[in-house]
Amino acid sequence: MAIQWFPGHMHLTRKAIGERIKEIDVVIEMLDARLPGSSANPMLAELIKGKPALKILSKQDLADPARTAVWLAHYNAMPGVRAIGLDTSMTSPAKALIDACQQLAPNRGGMVKPMRVLICGIPNVGKSTLINTLKGKRAAKTGDEAGVTKTEQRIALADDFYLYDTPGVLWPRIIVEQSGFNLAASGAIGVNAFDEETVALELLNYLIPHYPEVLHQRYNIDDVASHTDEDMLDAIGRKRGAVQSGGRINTTKTAHIVIHDFRTAAMGRVTLETPEQFAGWLAEGKQADAERAVRKEAIEKTKKTVRKPKKR
Repeated sequence: MAIQWFPGHMHLTRKAIGERIKEIDVVIEMLDARLPGSSANPMLAELIKGKPALKILSKQDLADPARTAVWLAHYNAMPGVRAIGLDTSMTSPAKALIDACQQLAPNRGGMVKPMRVLICGIPNVGKSTLINTLKGKRAAKTGDEAGVTKTEQRIALADDFYLYDTPGVLWPRIIVEQSGFNLAASGAIGVNAFDEETVALELLNYLIPHYPEVLHQRYNIDDVASHTDEDMLDAIGRKRGAVQSGGRINTTKTAHIVIHDFRTAAMGRVTLETPEQFAGWLAEGKQADAERAVRKEAIEKTKKTVRKPKKR
């Protein structure tokens, strides 16, 4: 079952975005460069209703650069969309953002028609850190956990360029199972909404065939491809000294190590999906969701039949 996390303040954010979007010229969606498909909000795509969109692949310094290039090409091929890669430690990203927005909305600008831009993204994607870099001061609160920003903020990047910052928001139901695991691994989902060991195993299950050298270099484990995810978690635990009495591996501690090493890129620059892989996962998720809807409808019909009083 896919991991789910949609706390109360996200409902309010969804409503606020729906209202604000009416007067917005360009929507910036920040995506995590390590999981660009999984971090793209399908609810936002519905809310922006065809507005010009700038996709920012954040944290690109943590992601696989070859895969980042593929994702940028993927998004730049879409009509009405521009995509650029940034990492939030850059000292002068403002010009790149302003230029990209002006290309998407060339008729906006100047004091009479100032550019109005909404910036959105999943929790912990680096949005607040980027805004502070743009402003050169702490305009937005930051943190290394999901859900730090709780209210909308308006920030003037120039006399004729207004940026509306919204809280990080997911969507009510994640239908792509792999996306739930990837979002949890990245830190976009609250820690109480998932089991670290399960997420670490899913992470290793992907890394073993796609990034074996990363695991070999980080944990000094040979013949990575011959390991299952459980074998690899056990091997990492032994290498990192997460051994309990009796020689048993502390899998909880080991899972925490693996997730931390991914989030900080201590294991190397990794991207957990390609456009083709995500498209396949999405198709499977939509099919499973459609089948779920059919089953639910059948159950409801059965309940109504049972409750229907017999004619005398």
